[in-house]
Amino acid sequence: MKNIIKISFRNLLRNSRRTLLTSILITIGVMFVLIYSALSGSFKSYMISQVTDSMLGHIQIHKKGYMASVDNLPLDKNLNQKQLEKITEMLDSNPYIESYTYRLKLSSMFSNYVSSTGIRLNGIDPQKESTTLPLFSLRITGVKASELTEGSILVPELIAKGMEVKKDDTVVLVATNQKGSVNGMNFKVAGTIEPISGPGGRDGYIHIDDVKKLLRLKNVEVSEIVIRLKDVSKLKDAMKSLKPLEEFRNQKEKPAFEIHSWEKLSPFYNIVKMLDIMDISIKIILISIVLISILNVMVMSVYERVKEIGTIAAMGTTPSTITKMFLTEGLMLGVFGAFVGSVLSAIIVKIINVVGISFAFGRQDSLVLNPTLSLQEMLSVAVIVIIISLIASISPARKASKLNPVDALRQN
Repeated sequence: MKNIIKISFRNLLRNSRRTLLTSILITIGVMFVLIYSALSGSFKSYMISQVTDSMLGHIQIHKKGYMASVDNLPLDKNLNQKQLEKITEMLDSNPYIESYTYRLKLSSMFSNYVSSTGIRLNGIDPQKESTTLPLFSLRITGVKASELTEGSILVPELIAKGMEVKKDDTVVLVATNQKGSVNGMNFKVAGTIEPISGPGGRDGYIHIDDVKKLLRLKNVEVSEIVIRLKDVSKLKDAMKSLKPLEEFRNQKEKPAFEIHSWEKLSPFYNIVKMLDIMDISIKIILISIVLISILNVMVMSVYERVKEIGTIAAMGTTPSTITKMFLTEGLMLGVFGAFVGSVLSAIIVKIINVVGISFAFGRQDSLVLNPTLSLQEMLSVAVIVIIISLIASISPARKASKLNPVDALRQN
């Protein structure tokens, strides 16, 4: 085997220019894939954190049927006190959960005494909301999220601009409770809140105790429970640990609760899947580059070395040994290109982190991508390149092994 490796290595050096160009092409392909994967992975992680850490959380729990009619914010599908006790008992003992918060949501009429419009209200516990959603405060101007007090409101920017509402202005909220009773309350504008995406553009926030007063609730009710995990990579495990909640039955012997991950709640997950598809497409392009490059080199090598192949075959070299020689040459090209490409990619990624690629998202400026290359990603790409190199070498190697020694020696 050592002799085969030595001979294959010498054969590659004999055509150093072609070998170098092929290796460079494979190296560039590997670099392109790895750097793209690092940048897209960083972008995905950042965007996921923006969605989960500022609005959705990682997991949400609702009463069964709530999400099917969520656009209407139904008050008849709120979680009651007994249901909350069952849920919180499980959440408090769950090892995957870092924190959670309650929300009480409703539709309301918003008026500045001159004009009025509809608004979606979120009743929150300011302290728990800030803990569960650490980026929530970055969407707010005028006040810190944890300092939202009773009698004050965070107005969505869309409504604040349209109705020319400013900080410290007094507004009126009018809502109808489940029994059809209408009630109105005055609120002081504490600040405005920036939307993320979707229907959140008309979402305002008030203290959860104010919602209870506005709806004249006697008992505790909650529309949704928002959960933050200690490690978002453990999302599937956390969802499995909460499965027993879905087995609870109500008085009609039907499921009482429904559990959704952020992936089911956010349209951004479709963008994440598109980025994953693009990753696969880029890898397919890499495979094509490697396949064509190796195939071209090996085919040319066979045609240029017909007499040489005939000579070693006439000397008693077996077809299997000739096949191994050409497969080894293709393998060497693949290994070299994968190794150099991986090393250069790691260096370029470090340079990008030092220089920094900044961008803006909403109110946040000078955000910087922090691409990282995992050893697993580098190894997976390297393995793909090496396997394709071997596959591309099979046809030329078989062709070389099947050459008739007499015919090969006669060729000019």
